[in-house]
Amino acid sequence: MKKLKITLTRSLIGVHGKNKEIIKSLGLRKINQAVIKTDNPAIRGMIEKIRQYIKVEEVVS
Repeated sequence: MKKLKITLTRSLIGVHGKNKEIIKSLGLRKINQAVIKTDNPAIRGMIEKIRQYIKVEEVVS
């Protein structure tokens, strides 16, 4: 199964409520913090909503 490395690149100050909830639900709290998630449609939908705040890389296992 594919994995995605998601890194928070911008501050959460000034982020609207729904987007802030999405970022926190992915497990991101601090700038430059990264999490690894499985690639599925739900995660892809979250990424699409907050793409301006994150950087996404595909992890090769």
